[in-house]
Amino acid sequence: MFNIIEKTIDLGDGRTITLQTGKLARQADGAVVVKLGNTMLLATVVSALEAKEDTDFMPLSVEYKEKYASSGRFPGGFMKREAKASDYEVLVSRLVDRTLRPLFPDDYHAETFLTINLISADKDIIPDALAGLAASAALAVSDIPFHGPISEVRVARIKKAFIVNPTASQLKEADIDLMVGATYDNIMMVEGEMREVSEDDMLEALKVAHNAIKIQCKAQMEFAEAVGSTVKRVYCHEENDPDLKKKVWDETYEKCYQVARSLTADKHKRTNAFEAVLTEFMSQFSEENPVNETLVKRYYHDVHKEAARRLVLDENVRLDGRKPDEIRNIVCEIDPLPATHGSALFTRGETQSLTTVTLGTKLDEKIIDDVLNKGTEKFTLHYNFPPFSTGEAKASRGLSRREIGHGNLAHRALKNMIPRDEENPYAIRVVSDILESNGSSSMATVCAGTLALMDAGIKIRKPVSGIAMGLITDKDSKKFAVLSDILGDEDHLGDMDFKVTGTRDGITATQMDIKVDGLSFEVMAKALEQAKKGRLHILGIMEETISEPRPELKPHAPRIEMLTIPKELIGALIGPGGKVIQEIQRTTGATIIVEEVDGHGDVNIFGENAEVITAALDWVRKIVAVPEVGQVYKGKVKTIVQFGAFVEILPNKDGLLHISEIEWRKLKTVDEVLKEGQEIEVKLIDVDPKTGKLRLSRKVLLPRPPKEQDDDKHHEHKAE
Repeated sequence: MFNIIEKTIDLGDGRTITLQTGKLARQADGAVVVKLGNTMLLATVVSALEAKEDTDFMPLSVEYKEKYASSGRFPGGFMKREAKASDYEVLVSRLVDRTLRPLFPDDYHAETFLTINLISADKDIIPDALAGLAASAALAVSDIPFHGPISEVRVARIKKAFIVNPTASQLKEADIDLMVGATYDNIMMVEGEMREVSEDDMLEALKVAHNAIKIQCKAQMEFAEAVGSTVKRVYCHEENDPDLKKKVWDETYEKCYQVARSLTADKHKRTNAFEAVLTEFMSQFSEENPVNETLVKRYYHDVHKEAARRLVLDENVRLDGRKPDEIRNIVCEIDPLPATHGSALFTRGETQSLTTVTLGTKLDEKIIDDVLNKGTEKFTLHYNFPPFSTGEAKASRGLSRREIGHGNLAHRALKNMIPRDEENPYAIRVVSDILESNGSSSMATVCAGTLALMDAGIKIRKPVSGIAMGLITDKDSKKFAVLSDILGDEDHLGDMDFKVTGTRDGITATQMDIKVDGLSFEVMAKALEQAKKGRLHILGIMEETISEPRPELKPHAPRIEMLTIPKELIGALIGPGGKVIQEIQRTTGATIIVEEVDGHGDVNIFGENAEVITAALDWVRKIVAVPEVGQVYKGKVKTIVQFGAFVEILPNKDGLLHISEIEWRKLKTVDEVLKEGQEIEVKLIDVDPKTGKLRLSRKVLLPRPPKEQDDDKHHEHKAE
């Protein structure tokens, strides 16, 4: 019934990856199960036979989905079923999409749907490193035209050794964590984070990753041959008119080049000028003399692209007049929003980020409930890209995949600079609202995020800046130009978008998308070195505005104090049914969170101001304090008995004040001096080692009458 074909890939360390087709999802154009250990992914691809009318792009949809059953879990929520994609699923989908999309033929426009399902999950095997391989293998066994295969691997450096596709437990110790997507010949996509590593270390990681990918690509080629799917479908999704193409080039190229040479920094003026050339060309046509407008726009796009590229390659100047390594003007401002806990406005050319920082408690931490990852996240960063930032007249409808991806890159850039948990009691939320965009708003978010965190008084380890690099290559020669701080047009018309973030001491995150074949490591090294210079230049400007975190939080920012208490005192602080902790919160107005961590109690006290914090902190300290012999306490008389009084020196901690210890003179009754409810100062003079009972004295804190001192000396002499 099944015609099962398998291929095994040896990872060289005792682990093997198995590719299998012919058993599951046989009606898809391509379906492959990828298995590593107990982790299994099912990738399917289906592509329409014809393209929709007037479609002049590749309508590719990549969906990565994790099934909760794969790890033996129920989904959360009321419905108890998988719902919309989590941020993690979106990020994995983007990793695969970004590697695959440039490799479909330029003239292939059929709707194509690629679905990758995690169907069995080993909690220590990270599935995102297998998703690209699964997707490519499904395309390899299909008849869909594709200039692959590709594969993706994670490469991590752990204790100075590079490991390909490390386990989740190994990854915790890594100082480099890179996802790399590539064909056999070329790297296509890079995404990852680092702990301030050098450019040379990053290049070495890319080489290790590409060597591993080559093995997986070769295995897919052999797999496709075994299946018999090396011949791809015939299609015709574009009409072409060579004469019209020549006419467009002949009549618009020189005009387009002159617009490019006008060197205006205003994006809208430049866009309008390019559109005017097209409008002028179209004016020669009418109903009596019609033309295919779709074809004209396609050919003119190529003209526009070539004119902008030749300007850089031939004249070493860019559309806005800058040299290749020149960075646009930068203006930094902190505290533009005085009611926030921290804020910054970062403007670079026509890109602008208004970023805020909000501080909260453990209750405000982000809850993560993914299939393989469950817990909370203390530091979050959200990126918003409204249509008005590029002058678009449209509504903003929900969160886009792009916003999730850009926010994740900025989050990875900053997260390792956030103080450790023991140094930082706050949940931190950074929100970047992009108000203008013309190139690399994610890098503006990193810079604005750093400024806002320092404005808030968060003791980040080091400032972080980011820069986006571009590339223009000449297909007919080895000439190329690396561009610093690219414009939106340069991103669209160029061959590479390479974002690098870091401190003065090293790289913290990177994202790279390559649109051409044959990008050498030499070019990457030049781009990284130029990026470093740009990064340091931007850091210098940022440090002129604020060079280190404010020494204190803003006056209106909430305060948190942290205490560590013995495990056995957690119950005393909470009280029966939460009675004690609720009373503290009700009386002081503070919020108190108690957790048992590693055999002790972590206490976080959160309040709107210092007065609230002080009151709650004093109360808690009294509850958890251990009575110390010789210490003086302000206590309350709880009960009077014939032989003395019981005095509460700490919450729920009473000691006996014997009648002989109340005053130096001899008392007939206790109530000669004390009354219930009276507050007095006493000294702890003894703790019974067996029972733990406390003995107190009041008289030792009182001046000793001279007569009694003489009597005592007489009695002591007599006793001797």
